[in-house]
Amino acid sequence: MSAATAALPRPRPLVTLPGVYSPQDDTWLLLRALYREDLTAGAELLDLGSGSGALAVRAARRGARVTAVDISWQAVLATRLNAWLSGQRVTVRRGDLTAAVAGRSFDLLLSNPPYVPAPGARRPRGPARAWDAGRDGRLLVDRVCDAAAGALRPGGVLLMVHSELCGPEDTLQRLSRTGMRAAVSDRALVPFGPVLRSRLPWLRSQGLLAQGQDKEELVIIRAEHP
Repeated sequence: MSAATAALPRPRPLVTLPGVYSPQDDTWLLLRALYREDLTAGAELLDLGSGSGALAVRAARRGARVTAVDISWQAVLATRLNAWLSGQRVTVRRGDLTAAVAGRSFDLLLSNPPYVPAPGARRPRGPARAWDAGRDGRLLVDRVCDAAAGALRPGGVLLMVHSELCGPEDTLQRLSRTGMRAAVSDRALVPFGPVLRSRLPWLRSQGLLAQGQDKEELVIIRAEHP
């Protein structure tokens, strides 16, 4: 555990299901960024890719009106159960990113999308959908960037977490092209997890990791709709 993540509040999901992403360092980093935002009571928040619902439940506890979206039925069920067991009201939708909330706009958008580069051209299936994101790791990151401005109200904020392996500068530039004011607000070095360890030779062959590197940098991208 890195020093940057050690002090974060650690929500423990009451329900976990097979195939649903369990909260990890990226979750805690995004949660810390969320806690810095001025989340007024009744603010409308969209959690894209809710997984277990850890972030959605915490946002609801702060008084936000939360809508959580995930394409996985297991994640939808986990989020609903965790919200209910925590006594929090969260609207949960199954769908493909913002298509599940078409026509709506929000004050805050959270996203912890899949971002791990993966060999092969086939789209991930099963549990791997929670982390594999194409050869450059940007299969979902780019789509969140392109959808964010249309899902946010003026003054609304996107908070998105991903790894150095999929190009934070590319994310900043892509968001800027949509009119958003974007910057890296947080960084944290974390040890490799089992997925990265399992594909170290491939990642190194692609020039994504240096020989001897044993940690990856996670970043929070904060972008504001003017």
